[in-house]
Amino acid sequence: MSTIVIHGSTRENGNTEYLAHQAVPEQHTTHIYLRNYHIEAIKDERHSEEGFKKIEDDHHTIIDQMLNHDVIIFATPIYWYSMSGLMKNFIDRFSQVVREPGYETFKEDLQSKQVYVIAAGGDNPGIKGLPLIQQFEYILQFFGSSLDGYLIGKAGRPGDIKNDSKALSEARMLKEKLSL
Repeated sequence: MSTIVIHGSTRENGNTEYLAHQAVPEQHTTHIYLRNYHIEAIKDERHSEEGFKKIEDDHHTIIDQMLNHDVIIFATPIYWYSMSGLMKNFIDRFSQVVREPGYETFKEDLQSKQVYVIAAGGDNPGIKGLPLIQQFEYILQFFGSSLDGYLIGKAGRPGDIKNDSKALSEARMLKEKLSL
């Protein structure tokens, strides 16, 4: 099974990225770092007569890569009980993708994928990260899919994730589960 990790952190080599690499080493998978792409914010044109206008950015490039994999992992720091702005912006555009020519089967395509979330946050992330997990569960329910699992690490300052032995152990278990 092929795996893709969509990284939503703005910080290179941050805690979430480190944790994701422990679960899904770069040499075995595709890693997309949203900070390295240009993705426009969604302009809600669902109800206009013309529908959504084509946007010239990198969103479709990432969507196409995502759809070519069996396993999708969203890796994001926990920001205010939710995903990062980069990740939110990327996912908000799903509303446009489902209405675009060439992506008529986007919803059905996502149903065949295994989906996981890897997140890291500071103060009590096991509790404060739950709204983030629920948000992903609701997003996937919209597509008729479900979240296959998640991993939340505790890390407030750069490098702190290396001290979270529980999260690192769970990352190793996910790596084994995915046969990487």
